Amino acid sequence: MVVVTGAWSKQGSGLPLSERVRAGPEACPARHCWVSDAGARRPGLLVEWRRAETRWEGRVVYATQVRPPAWVLVEEWLPAALLTPM
Repeated sequence: MVVVTGAWSKQGSGLPLSERVRAGPEACPARHCWVSDAGARRPGLLVEWRRAETRWEGRVVYATQVRPPAWVLVEEWLPAALLTPM
């Protein structure tokens, strides 16, 4: 399991999100994030990181509207470039 360390802030630590990880079972890995996709920005929950070939990906859960008024939860792996801290 991979745990994201530190609090996210607007100032940032100078490290990309993909490098702010450490191994360890003692802390909850879930962090709030923004999921950007197709021009929309949605609040999401980042639960895990993985290295995929030459880039980092985050496993996120977020709500999206499939058709008014129906909303569903989506869980998927997305490139780190689509995820930003809240």
